[in-house]
Amino acid sequence: MNRLAHHQGIHKFFTMLGLALYFSKPVMKHLVHIVDAMITKGFSGTSTDLHHGSFHPNHRTTLSHFFTKSPWEEETLLRKLQQWILRRVERIAKQENQPLFVSIDDTICQKIKPSSRATHAIQGCDWHYSHSEKKSIWGHSLVWFMVHTATQAFPFAFRLYDKTAGKSKGELAIEMLSSLDVRRPVYVLMDSWYPSKALVEACLKKGFHVIAMLKTNRILYPNGVAVQAKQLARSIEPNDTHLVTVGEEHYRVYRYEGALNGLDHAVVLLAWKANQPMTSEHLHCVLSTDRELGDEDILRHYAQLWSIECFFRQAKDQLKLDGYHVRQVRAVKRYWILVQLAYVYSLFESNSDFSDGLDLLRKRKGHSLVEFIYCAAKQNIPIDTVKKQLHVA
Repeated sequence: MNRLAHHQGIHKFFTMLGLALYFSKPVMKHLVHIVDAMITKGFSGTSTDLHHGSFHPNHRTTLSHFFTKSPWEEETLLRKLQQWILRRVERIAKQENQPLFVSIDDTICQKIKPSSRATHAIQGCDWHYSHSEKKSIWGHSLVWFMVHTATQAFPFAFRLYDKTAGKSKGELAIEMLSSLDVRRPVYVLMDSWYPSKALVEACLKKGFHVIAMLKTNRILYPNGVAVQAKQLARSIEPNDTHLVTVGEEHYRVYRYEGALNGLDHAVVLLAWKANQPMTSEHLHCVLSTDRELGDEDILRHYAQLWSIECFFRQAKDQLKLDGYHVRQVRAVKRYWILVQLAYVYSLFESNSDFSDGLDLLRKRKGHSLVEFIYCAAKQNIPIDTVKKQLHVA
């Protein structure tokens, strides 16, 4: 019996990435089945779901073996995916005559803290502080890179933040920057936890500009006098600011140009939402190392950082980025790379939007199942054989 029609679409995408040159047919088959299972509605992350959701012909243990022991090179898969993403975003940015954006942020994949008696705990877990939940959470902390144009955003690279390994999140971000080889202008976007002197310098050294939120206690030097941004803000009157509109929001903005700690020349926008009082608790400080940019462009570019939050939410809700049950660090990393692959495949199929692509793929899977059963009936294939292949026997 033929493989399901929607498997051919996944296989075609993998061929386009150039994976067939690097991976054997059995590995390619596993990859097709796993991505198919991940895009199935109701997927939870377990090996049972991976097995059932993709109608995998082999026993379930071969799938867990594929994550834990099989000798395929996940880094090669990631590299081929990254090469394809960079070609794609550069082409779109050129067509739109827009710069490229790189967003840096981290997320926690929450796990249940094992009891002290548990013999098989998941490797690499630790307590990590969640800013959204305002408490420490047990699990894996991942630093992610998104590469995007003004219209499309792709998850590009990640690093597991391991407190015991001694590398900070900023150092992991610098490592990932080194793999980014592009010819378009690039703006690196980050929230106020990331713009350390070392990371900003690493971006500038690559020829990239930085647009980042700053903490309000950052030292600025108006007229050569060291002062915290929030102290400077206290001396600003409404008529020192001008109104800037970004999307639906209106901001009062004061533009500072000059030195700040770690940088000789930069722009810092002191901004308040127009409907809020100009107090320090409502103050936003946005850094741009590109002094040519206007205030509206700086704020509009910074708003692109939102796409990485969308990716975290979609990857967890729909593809179960945090749903894995494998325990070894390498197996977990392989799982994350395959979630990234499934996410990019969904984007590719819709040509712009992840949710649209996922809906399309799920519909296609339903059609392909009906066609499969219809063809089997026409060929007089026994119903038990069909049930067995579709895991309903």
